Amino acid sequence: MTESNENRPARSRATLRNISSRAWEHPADRGALVALRKLKGFDTVVKLMSGLINERAVRLLYLGSAIRVDERQFPVLARALNDACTTLDAPFVPELYVQADPYFNAMCIGMEKPIIVVNSAMVDLMDEEELRWALAHELGHAMSGHAVYRTILLRILSFSGILTAIPLGGIGLRMIVAALMEWVRKSELSADRAGLLATQDPGVAYRALMKMSSGGHLADLDQTSFFEQGLEYDAAVDIRDSVLKLLLLERRSHPMPVSRASELRRWVDSGAYTAVVSGTYPTRDEDADAKLSEAAQEAAASYADAFRDTQDTLGRLMHDAAGWLGSAKGWWDERWRRPGDEDAS
Repeated sequence: MTESNENRPARSRATLRNISSRAWEHPADRGALVALRKLKGFDTVVKLMSGLINERAVRLLYLGSAIRVDERQFPVLARALNDACTTLDAPFVPELYVQADPYFNAMCIGMEKPIIVVNSAMVDLMDEEELRWALAHELGHAMSGHAVYRTILLRILSFSGILTAIPLGGIGLRMIVAALMEWVRKSELSADRAGLLATQDPGVAYRALMKMSSGGHLADLDQTSFFEQGLEYDAAVDIRDSVLKLLLLERRSHPMPVSRASELRRWVDSGAYTAVVSGTYPTRDEDADAKLSEAAQEAAASYADAFRDTQDTLGRLMHDAAGWLGSAKGWWDERWRRPGDEDAS
């Protein structure tokens, strides 16, 4: 690690008792998860099947080839993960491994008993606070059940034979894969928020994303310039750039780092982050009562807001086109309304 917080005074963080993962899930992610959580029993079967063989093999692989973190091995990492689990009131503490890998990455693996794996490059380049954010990001995936519900959706699609009912099945497959990858990218934004709630310092999250983009070198970076770069990327004033961005993102599991930082800052600026830290959030014992209709409406509103606020040329065109079509429909309804169709009020 570049530095440790061991000798720094401990920061006070609010413990988010019984917090539901819905508190940090992006609306587009939460809409899908609420629907899939209604499939009672399916998630248990999927986790059980995975735990029988696959997860045992994966755990044995890391047990034999990586370093398992505890109070004696990478104690700073152990402390960071335990702190994150305490702050998010996690019902479990995942096993944590460090593997030798020069690529800047971390991942959460498994469904029945998730484990977190961190590449050595991240340990070398991040300080303890930044590692807490990265570990809590992976913990957020585990608490949301992203691996479980992605697997369930893939199983449903394969069992339903949905592609056989779609003309030009290749195009249909590409559209389905694109929709799945869009959900996956939104789940990464959810996990970024979980990381922030565990660190409770937006600057830490922004630094971590800057380091991910640069491979470290924080002394050579400037946060204002980084966000300006993000604004330029999001703007894409040339429609060719808008189309190229869609093509570049189509098969990516993560949004671009500059976009992730911008999205996280928008969440902070919206006041939602402050509300959660202050104690206003859904709890786990309310998860069963979450309404699918409300989640779907929030997801739709999220996309509508994104299109409305975007400076991207293609996004702006789609928003304007939707507005024009809405106006045209209103004119058509008014033009062809029959006498007597007026509301009684």
